Amino acid sequence: MRAPRVGFIGLGAMGMGMARNLHAAGWLSIVWNRTRERAVALAGELGVAVAHEPTALARAAECIVTSVSRDADLAAVVEALLPGLIPGTVVCDTSTVGADTARAWSRRLAERGAHFLDCPVSGGAEGARTGRLAMMVGGEAEVLEQVRGPLSAMAATIVHMGPSGSGQATKAVNQIMAAGIAEAVTEALAFGVLMGLPMDKVIEVVSQGAAANWFLSHRGRSMLEDLFVPGFKVSLHHKDLLICREMAAAAGGMGLPVVEMTLGDYGRLMDEGHGEEDISALIRIKRAPEGQLI
Repeated sequence: MRAPRVGFIGLGAMGMGMARNLHAAGWLSIVWNRTRERAVALAGELGVAVAHEPTALARAAECIVTSVSRDADLAAVVEALLPGLIPGTVVCDTSTVGADTARAWSRRLAERGAHFLDCPVSGGAEGARTGRLAMMVGGEAEVLEQVRGPLSAMAATIVHMGPSGSGQATKAVNQIMAAGIAEAVTEALAFGVLMGLPMDKVIEVVSQGAAANWFLSHRGRSMLEDLFVPGFKVSLHHKDLLICREMAAAAGGMGLPVVEMTLGDYGRLMDEGHGEEDISALIRIKRAPEGQLI
């Protein structure tokens, strides 16, 4: 069977790395981005086509990968794709949006004879660059198998989670857990500094014990050096945690104290102008819980 032509929409921090990996594996045919200059630059670098609008991309690709920031952005992109969608086309959305949003677009595309997979990813900008993302997929299993090839160029782990919306529900689990880890690691490291400990050694030994985790290993040293270059922005995780809150409420409600604490902390960071920094900027609050952020 002929490999599907793949189009990519959304060339931000995550999308750029994923698109490059699709090209390296021989899948990428055409790109579009809201800021056209970014798409033109990447297309020139890789030797692929640039669509003048999403409709044109839809007509040129049988598999379309989207990577945008918010539910409203996804709605705008998919609405723009609809007039050009070819029956049988698979839209693979790697954004983090609500599960209800994913289910709604799955139904809408089915009416046009196309397919929608919610394929949110975890691993940050580093994982996107290296093709080592973890991808959690909601939708029809047989449709996933049709596009597993191109998805494998972007993600080292791809797990089918169930029907439409299940990928986004799993991503919500991930985002709640990431919030707790970030809160715990930043608080613990601030405590270590307060104790006057040699923090390089603290990170070295703790990273080999029961408290070892990705965030400590990849962000511990940089946050202690006041380097908060985003792998995952405060403002985006804040948005994701609002989605988690909404999903819990829609499902009948449960307390999410970690989510509420982190939303409060992120709100404070954003108010102080740190919303575009990496979430490791939480240590600013842990170092100065009662005073001005440092």
